[in-house]
Amino acid sequence: MHEFDVVLLEDETGGYVAIVPALPGCHTQGDTLAEVMENVKEAIDLYMETLPEQEKNDFLRQRVVGIQKVKALA
Repeated sequence: MHEFDVVLLEDETGGYVAIVPALPGCHTQGDTLAEVMENVKEAIDLYMETLPEQEKNDFLRQRVVGIQKVKALA
């Protein structure tokens, strides 16, 4: 069993989006927080199943060290 950091966002059309920063392209959605958390577990499992062992080990070593807010003119 491994732990992954997950970023949760409110979807503009309702519900939530979950993004796994350590796994590029691994994201999912759900109508409730409980649903999105269940869906992201499944997304992580499916993502990891597709990887060769060495690549899987590389991803498992990555850790998010923080999330910062940055002000910028947009």
